[in-house]
Amino acid sequence: MFNAYETNTLQYDPSLCIGCGACVDVCPHGAFEMNGRLAYLVNAPACMECGACQLNCPVNAIRVESGVGCAAAMIRAALTGKKEPVCA
Repeated sequence: MFNAYETNTLQYDPSLCIGCGACVDVCPHGAFEMNGRLAYLVNAPACMECGACQLNCPVNAIRVESGVGCAAAMIRAALTGKKEPVCA
């Protein structure tokens, strides 16, 4: 079975980062963390490809192919009463 936590499309170019912290603020799984004045991708496998980081990055340092994986995880979490979406 495909596991989105093992393989995802998240790409981050830290050389473009301006340290705004938007990616840290919007990522529901904590894939990014601020360290000093830059964001770091600290947990790429946690990315569920929702695309929030890409949409909120003002310098396009983040690319991800958002799609149905996120929607399916959110719906599954809502239907099962889980607090955190899990792609499975």
